[in-house]
Amino acid sequence: MVKGRSIVVVMAGAALLGAVAAEAQERAGRLTAEEMFRRNVGSPEDQVTPFPPHKIVGNLHYVGTRSLASFLVATPEGHILINTNWERAVDGLKSSVEGLGFAFDDIRIILGSHAHADHMEGDALVKQMTGAQVMAMAGDVPALERMRPGGKPHPIDRVLQDGATVTLGGTTLTARLTPGHTRGCTTWTMRIEEDGELHDVVIIGSMGSNPNFRFVDNPDNPTIVEQYRQGFRVLRSLRPDVPLGSHPAMYRMAEKYARLGDGPNPFIDPDGYWEELDDVEALFNEVLARQTAEAAADPGR
Repeated sequence: MVKGRSIVVVMAGAALLGAVAAEAQERAGRLTAEEMFRRNVGSPEDQVTPFPPHKIVGNLHYVGTRSLASFLVATPEGHILINTNWERAVDGLKSSVEGLGFAFDDIRIILGSHAHADHMEGDALVKQMTGAQVMAMAGDVPALERMRPGGKPHPIDRVLQDGATVTLGGTTLTARLTPGHTRGCTTWTMRIEEDGELHDVVIIGSMGSNPNFRFVDNPDNPTIVEQYRQGFRVLRSLRPDVPLGSHPAMYRMAEKYARLGDGPNPFIDPDGYWEELDDVEALFNEVLARQTAEAAADPGR
């Protein structure tokens, strides 16, 4: 690169960094990428300590931990489990399911949010315990096949594509591909009836910007930015009144659980969906702008 052009690139990078800093000041009320990551994943203890299991709406129940969400869709023909989480936490998962009065070995289908071990490492063990069928989005299959706790192969009985439906006992879930966080990150949608009223439920797979994610010049995933943008487009096309997520902090579970039985169902929160989505997308754009500025300021890296 010629000297004059180098100076121009560095100046442009500095200007962009300044704009990013100004935007960061404007968003002082929002979380940083590191803060949001810590909010979601919690401590090692949070990840394996069961949160009190509870009904969310209709036949949809929470059976996860303090910081890793697991959901049970209970039907007359058996149950659907979304997210087995860490294998070492499966005993607690079983206790939560049974604490709600359901038989663990009545689980017939295992689904997941995305191919990270904290959400799907327990698939092989839960299948071994229940005989359930494991289903996963095609884009996540390679990562899942590398997930072998204790040397156990990761079971995949059905490979899903965007828009695939999973039906059991009168309840149908639709798999929506919302990639970026992983290539096959999956947001689950369903309609749940309670007291004669239908509710649109969305369980966001994850659109979080992990502090270690590289959006610019990523050799392992060159299209990661386009994937994230696709994911946000899909999520903005949905209109849930019961927003949920792969981490309970994504929908303020603990706060809502504390209000159960005191007035209307707190999990019915359409505004909460947009608040979280706006914050997460703004954070993604901020991290992307910062990384773009850093790349422009150091073109030879």
